[in-house]
Amino acid sequence: MSIIDAIILGLVEGLTEFLPVSSTGHLILTQSLLGLQGNAIESELIIIQAAAILAVCWEFRQRLFHTALSLHSEPASRRLVMNLLIAFLPAAILGLIFEKQIKAVLFKPIPVALALVIGGLIILWAERRRHVERAQNIDQVTPVDAAKIGVIQALALIPGTSRSGATIIGGLFSGLSRRTAAEFSFLLAIPVIFAAAGYELWKARADLAVSDISSLVVSSVVSFASALVAVKFLLRYVSKHSFAAFAWYRILFGGVILVTAWTGLVRW
Repeated sequence: MSIIDAIILGLVEGLTEFLPVSSTGHLILTQSLLGLQGNAIESELIIIQAAAILAVCWEFRQRLFHTALSLHSEPASRRLVMNLLIAFLPAAILGLIFEKQIKAVLFKPIPVALALVIGGLIILWAERRRHVERAQNIDQVTPVDAAKIGVIQALALIPGTSRSGATIIGGLFSGLSRRTAAEFSFLLAIPVIFAAAGYELWKARADLAVSDISSLVVSSVVSFASALVAVKFLLRYVSKHSFAAFAWYRILFGGVILVTAWTGLVRW
């Protein structure tokens, strides 16, 4: 991976990780266009995602510090941690069981394009449903809500689905307000992505070379900075707008990939 490749991948990851457009899908497509292959590259992409999650840690640092310091004394803090654990487990368990099959079959441009289009159609359908907002803040999220969101999040094991999109839409289905669904999705990303990054880093310890470190650092810094911009943008955006624009982007982008692949214009 060259420094230019690292910057491009960092930007793609940071700008798409928290938008409902699938960062993994975009990284797979970008990786294909750049001609980057190999086990080390696959692992580096996961590590770049972890750098983006640091943006969430920074944005929600007051909430995280308060939760950690009040865990022994405040029921709301214990409930938040329990809800995040409940929502984390389905994807973690299914990911460990089906990891090899998913990577072998679905980590390719065409399946990603199909998932982008299908996910976009689902978002449009979800936006047309009547929303009943029962939970106006994180403290009102119940364990049942967390379980529902966790099951829906497991669908994001399919690249192109979008983890943030799945959890936010799952939150809306469960009665969370738009902002609450987005905030819970961001907080849930912390254990999910850090666990995945740690697991991939351990597996790739023999593949990563010292020469990879510089490009990895560059892509991680770019990923963090661009993710911070994306988080701030989405938190403001969801308060006043639907996700229809992202749905149409997914459909158009996925459609372009399918058409160019079918016509042979691009060798994905």
